[in-house]
Amino acid sequence: MTKRAGIIVAVGAAVAGLVTAAPSTASAPSTTLTEGTRPAPRAAAPLKWTGCGTKSYPALQCSKVLSPLDHENPSGRQVTLALSRIPHTAKTSQGPLLVNPGGPGGSGLSMAGFVAASLPGKLAAQYDVIGFDPRGVGKSTPALDCVPKYFAPVRPDTVPDSYEAERTARDRAASFAAACGEKHGDLLPYMDTVSAAKDLDVIRRALGAPQVSYFGYSYGTYLGAVYAKLFPERVRRLVLDSVVDPDGVWYEDNLGQDHAFDARHKAFAAWVAKNHATYGLGSDPAEVEAAWYRMRDAVKEQPAAGKVGPGELEDTFMPGGYYNGYWPRLAEAFAAYVNDKDQKALARAYEDFAAVDRSGDNGYSVYAAVQCRDAAWPRTWNTWRNDTWQAHRKAPFMSWNNTWYNAPCATWPVEPLEPVRVTNGKIPPALILQATDDAATPYEGGVTMSRRLKGSGLVVEQGGGNHGITLSGNDCLDAHLVDYLTDGTVPTGGGSGADAVCDALPEPKPAPATKAGANTKGSTLHGLLGFRG
Repeated sequence: MTKRAGIIVAVGAAVAGLVTAAPSTASAPSTTLTEGTRPAPRAAAPLKWTGCGTKSYPALQCSKVLSPLDHENPSGRQVTLALSRIPHTAKTSQGPLLVNPGGPGGSGLSMAGFVAASLPGKLAAQYDVIGFDPRGVGKSTPALDCVPKYFAPVRPDTVPDSYEAERTARDRAASFAAACGEKHGDLLPYMDTVSAAKDLDVIRRALGAPQVSYFGYSYGTYLGAVYAKLFPERVRRLVLDSVVDPDGVWYEDNLGQDHAFDARHKAFAAWVAKNHATYGLGSDPAEVEAAWYRMRDAVKEQPAAGKVGPGELEDTFMPGGYYNGYWPRLAEAFAAYVNDKDQKALARAYEDFAAVDRSGDNGYSVYAAVQCRDAAWPRTWNTWRNDTWQAHRKAPFMSWNNTWYNAPCATWPVEPLEPVRVTNGKIPPALILQATDDAATPYEGGVTMSRRLKGSGLVVEQGGGNHGITLSGNDCLDAHLVDYLTDGTVPTGGGSGADAVCDALPEPKPAPATKAGANTKGSTLHGLLGFRG
């Protein structure tokens, strides 16, 4: 999946630096699932929690735990995992609820506060809500940073108009892969979803819990499903929201995204056309879309405010594919540029939405390291080129942008692993939630995952196009989440492949009435989830 890691960690506590254990010899992490073949894990030291509350989440606590860099060599070099917690306050606890916002590369420290604050108080009080930065991410150490300011503006146009332009972009992606290998060669063999899932069990042991519940969004759904495959006996409850297609990891999933994001961009154009009286960009969706591509041509010739070229423009409008609450602000910047020649408005939108990402270099470095290691990618560039042009002809909005985001995998310096097959009949029923028009994790992924996890309940948001759909204002979806986290209840028998169906939230209203977004809860969640993830 293409993911842009976007959390700015609001947690104030610092996590200790790199552990100075002697490095072990690099070897491929094993995906062997047989319990008896696992090396004996180290006894986990009791966690020491310290207050690290923020204005939004004053009860937040922070800690850290050591985990083997190579889980096949548990006595070797260790990495530090940063943790956060909102502790339970009820007399009876339901144990830990681990939460993850996606990525790979997304920081999860703030998620603990968000989830605990968003669930009904009586229910949240029954859980220790645990956030964490996965290995390599954020406040966990060591943290990856392959190429500082790799996405600094202005980049070359993502759509190559010559062999030379394509060659330049290929060389740039290859140089990123080479830099990762040179700078983090000791870490890259262990940057993968299986290793991260085994880290979750280290966290579980450190918490002293025989089982954990898990709630993941986006890539976090795949991480949770892999954990459940590796440690089915350790899973108490499993919530997967906006689900990665486990059959497409990762090259095919990205091709699917190209078409899904183009469809959401067309939906944005249709919304702008519907609100022509506000934005003055045309009343025909095709007319609005054409105006957007003329804007793209214009910033190719002269980047807006010296910083928004065509690649940056795509990055700016891509978040609208994740969350339609951003549409009013994006439309406002679009209209200001087209109608008023206001380049600064477009630059402000870029700063607000694109900034790869404000967690930036670290988030992208982890994203590339995990996805390039998790599964095989085409090593023949003609495959990438042909598939991208085929997608671009039907879905031009971000196909080439997406390709260059993932292109380091074509020359990644570490051999890929075989993806884990997440079929599972050994865990309690899982709750799966999926919007029909999700661009980042298209609908088919939720259906596939529900079939793979025996006894799971699939809740579908009909007509919804947002990514990350619970705890963002849809009461119907949240009711299913609350029921499940309360007593494990999953819906059954909704028909058409779904076990329950919820209507999507209404589309946002045009600015300035909802200038900050469609709803406060949705804006908060999507600020945590980040983009491309």
